[in-house]
Amino acid sequence: MTPPAVAASSTDSVRSTVVALSAVVAVVFSLLGSGAVAGTPVSEAAGGALSADATAVAPGGAAFSIWTLIYLGLIALAVWQALPTQRPSTRQRQAGWWIAASMLLNAAWILAVQFDLVWLSVAIIVVLLAVLARVFVLLSASRPGSRLEAVVVDGTMFVYLGWVAVATVANIAAALQADRVDPLGLGADTWAVVVLALVAVVSVVVAVVGRGRLAVAAAVVWGLLWIALARTDSEGWQSTPAAVAAVVAAVVAAVSAVVVRTASSGAEPR
Repeated sequence: MTPPAVAASSTDSVRSTVVALSAVVAVVFSLLGSGAVAGTPVSEAAGGALSADATAVAPGGAAFSIWTLIYLGLIALAVWQALPTQRPSTRQRQAGWWIAASMLLNAAWILAVQFDLVWLSVAIIVVLLAVLARVFVLLSASRPGSRLEAVVVDGTMFVYLGWVAVATVANIAAALQADRVDPLGLGADTWAVVVLALVAVVSVVVAVVGRGRLAVAAAVVWGLLWIALARTDSEGWQSTPAAVAAVVAAVVAAVSAVVVRTASSGAEPR
């Protein structure tokens, strides 16, 4: 059940301010990552290590449009959680600092890529994924107080988690490819199938833990399908094994979320 409302404290005001400022930082740094105002587009930075055709698990360029949805969600979340009625929310007290950390880590990732520090970007995105997983666990432990909270807070952070999970795989592959590292000498196609199978397994675990959160699954499926499409692009890195593995993983992620959600319907999962 939703935690009862409590009186706001000075710490709540500080936390809500930090979250709001972190959202501003994340959006400002996103301009560097897009190259819209300054900086270099992520796909062109670091010698193109993170471009759509750099590895066998790189999502197609259009996949990154999901960041627009995420950033809009983070802005809405920042405004919502700063409202006087929301500052003392128990859920925000538990997850707020972690949410702020995720925004700052996102900005740090973009900065690392701008300086061509691909392995540093790997370290940052792994930490970011861990932070988002923590937010996921905290928010999943209780129900949102309203439909608006479910969309603005849970929806935003769960889409964020789903996309970063796929992006982490792509980021690690990009770093290995940039240094021409092939662990165990299995080859790009084999490794693509292995890591995509791992993504499928993780998606099932997340579905069970989160009782079928569709927002996470939707973001994972989005990323996986764009990996599949990119592997069939005649002008990019073609790989039938990777494309098939990505589609299968997407189906597993979608079906597991729907099945668990249906089975947990009594708990009213988001």
